[in-house]
Amino acid sequence: MTKAAVAPAKRVLIVDDEPLIRELLRVPLSNAGYEVEQAGDGVEGLESLKAKSFDLVLLDIWMPRMNGIEMLAGLHSLPSPPRVIVMTADHTPDTLLNAIREEAYHYIGKPFSPSALVELVGKTLSTTAPAPPIEILSAKSDWVELLVPCEPNVVERIQSFLIGMKGDLPEALRETIGQAFRELLLNAIEWGGKLDPNRKVHIAYLRTKRMIMYRIADPGSGFRFDQLPHSALSNPAGDSLQHLAVREEKGLRPGGFGILLTRALVDELIYNQAQNEVVFIKYLS
Repeated sequence: MTKAAVAPAKRVLIVDDEPLIRELLRVPLSNAGYEVEQAGDGVEGLESLKAKSFDLVLLDIWMPRMNGIEMLAGLHSLPSPPRVIVMTADHTPDTLLNAIREEAYHYIGKPFSPSALVELVGKTLSTTAPAPPIEILSAKSDWVELLVPCEPNVVERIQSFLIGMKGDLPEALRETIGQAFRELLLNAIEWGGKLDPNRKVHIAYLRTKRMIMYRIADPGSGFRFDQLPHSALSNPAGDSLQHLAVREEKGLRPGGFGILLTRALVDELIYNQAQNEVVFIKYLS
């Protein structure tokens, strides 16, 4: 009997100027079955990528000779650049938005646990579809505007960067804001964007001393909750299983529950008349 072919191990390149950190990352990744190599800065990293193909790069930001943002820019010249997870303790908006602009795929804030990294690496490599770019329209620390493709995987990607920008807030508050943002962005991508990556959702993030505000505008024509027979908001409790079945057939999440959850998480939630734009506000004091 012929043995089934064994898929080759995914190749991961760690680029960090701290040898101890590189080794601490190499061990759990190797134990998880990845083929791991290391580079001490962006110059070495680019040389490694020109010599060999890698599926993923774990990239530190602040390194000598060539930092992570500069290396990200250098990846564009490669014929088939790998996905990049940025690893940094620098949560400033300029750094994270520059990483988005240079098409980093994901972000993880230092310090992090080895198990969290291995999980994120697995998720990043499990999706082989091309990642449409995220466009930056405004990159001020208190006013960020983005155009994101209507593709479900973009939600967790962009959420990781935006949560990182709120590193000065308590973790519980960051998680609350992140969960509300996630639910509303998923609704916009599903309903307005019809899961079409060629269509875009417009996101605006504004921050003042006393509040954080998000505005999410989808490319659809809008809808009314009472016209959605598969929405939790328009179904009595006894019909909840029926509306879940309808949504499952459509490949959609239980969106009504998401809206109800969001209302409980934020201080203000406002839709425009067509209901293809929504604003939510979370007060900080």
